[in-house]
Amino acid sequence: MNTSKAKQRCEWARTDPLYIAYHDKEWGVPVHNDRHLFEMLILEGAQAGLSWSTILKKRTRYCEVFDNFEPEIVAGYGKRKINALLKDPGIVRNRLKVESAVSNAQAYLEVQDEFGSFDRFIWQFVDHQPILNNWRTLKQVPVTTVQSDAMSKALKKRDFRFVGSTICYAFMQAVGMVNDHTTGCFRHPQLAKQRTARR
Repeated sequence: MNTSKAKQRCEWARTDPLYIAYHDKEWGVPVHNDRHLFEMLILEGAQAGLSWSTILKKRTRYCEVFDNFEPEIVAGYGKRKINALLKDPGIVRNRLKVESAVSNAQAYLEVQDEFGSFDRFIWQFVDHQPILNNWRTLKQVPVTTVQSDAMSKALKKRDFRFVGSTICYAFMQAVGMVNDHTTGCFRHPQLAKQRTARR
């Protein structure tokens, strides 16, 4: 007889298997790897105006055609590569989003040169430690914060595109800069234990 209790998850991750896997393994886990941070920044920008499930379904293809999100490679994409990407049904075929991935890669490399890593630059907006929130319901979770406003402003100043405050906050949630799992979710206490400063 199976006596284990069913895991309680955030409201948005209770039915779709794709969402459940992403929620359980990735969402809210602190990320400090520059390549992974670049991947999530581009995917969050691609998601603008669409559902996150759409992006998750296309994620594997994105990795394939965007050279596993290596910023040094993406930064060098020319017109021929961009036009090829726009013909690929496996990604979001929006010219502004595709072109912004290239220009964002170029801006990304400049940030790495200046700060030593993108990780060091981006985590400064939460003082290099995840913010632990204690929301009881999904309705309480904000879509922007003072920190995402500051991040958006700083990124735009450095010529990044598709980095509005809402996109920045979704990025912060995805890479664990904030723990926005609701308090009843089994991941909330697990990730709360991972709050270790990196300076």
